Amino acid sequence: MSSYYNDTLDKQIKSRIIENINGLDIHFLESGDNNSKKGLIVLLHGFPELSYSWRKIITTLSNNGFHVIAPDQRGFGRTVGADFSYDADLKLYNHDNLSRDVFCLVKQLGYNKVKCIVGHDSGSAVAGFSALSNPSFFENLIMMSAPYSGISDFSKTKKDTYIPSTDLIDIELALLSHPKKHYQSYYRQSNANDEIMNCKGGLTSFFRGYYHYKSADWKKNKPTELSQWSAAELSKMPTYYIMNKNETMSDTVLNNMPSNEEIKNCHWLTQEEILIYSKEYNRTSFQGGLNWYRASVDFDNLKSLSVNNNSKITIPSLFIAGENDWGIFQKPGAIDEMQKNSTNFKGIHLIKNAGHWVQQEKPKEVSQKILDFLN
Repeated sequence: MSSYYNDTLDKQIKSRIIENINGLDIHFLESGDNNSKKGLIVLLHGFPELSYSWRKIITTLSNNGFHVIAPDQRGFGRTVGADFSYDADLKLYNHDNLSRDVFCLVKQLGYNKVKCIVGHDSGSAVAGFSALSNPSFFENLIMMSAPYSGISDFSKTKKDTYIPSTDLIDIELALLSHPKKHYQSYYRQSNANDEIMNCKGGLTSFFRGYYHYKSADWKKNKPTELSQWSAAELSKMPTYYIMNKNETMSDTVLNNMPSNEEIKNCHWLTQEEILIYSKEYNRTSFQGGLNWYRASVDFDNLKSLSVNNNSKITIPSLFIAGENDWGIFQKPGAIDEMQKNSTNFKGIHLIKNAGHWVQQEKPKEVSQKILDFLN
């Protein structure tokens, strides 16, 4: 890892790679060690993120007696061995295998239990599935910014009639007076990666705009619960979720860039930190992460996961998100389903003046919520 990357991290945080973990050489950030009395905390990032997204809370947790690791997940960052191409085998990106990546890494570190698994954004689903499928291994669960509502039953669905719900809603969205499309449908397209990689102004501009637009710094992020899965309701969300029909995600971001004054006042994400993201993704592209979106609606993956559709999360679980995060409500009813599918649910905590990147925007508050839950 370059010294430039290290220079932006607390000196307590170490960078490690362990080879041959479920077919990967997994890179992770770490603070504390195996002798930590309180056990292991695993932090799982989302999209378009890296283990780096946890840099602001890792040492706070380790200083309170925990061993803390944050891996670059399959298809991201400095973890290698995954197929980053659009032609990748999507079985390798299903929740069962993503969860196995985490399990095998933890076992290699010498643990037979994890004190707490924490997932943000799409990492929330991996954390949730891990807790659901292996409750004897994971003792506590924290989901962040994206409610994990369990597994749908695809056992009776026929492959030739299956259409992802976001593709179906795109038909309705296209008929609105201002035609729209769902961002997940867009992210599954073969052109999405190239269009982001070729963003006007480069990836530095893309990340600055994307992170601003979904944060509390964008003052119009005032989420409300949506009543149903319909074009009219979904179109109430900002264009980073329900995009204008003829725009790319790069267009979407560039149309909502922060002012120079807003950039200057953005203390939770400095220009130096933005450069870390742009440098890493310039090296890897986004396709590995975009494959998660494709795998999440792949019929064979959904069918294989259906064996767990009657399972519920039984370990103590918690949900944390920014009060200004539309991610809580992007799938109507998901937050209620999350609570119904968790038999030991301990509550929802919304952090004031935080958007989607809650652990970066408000690291002290998030760290305290985690510690209060575990202590």
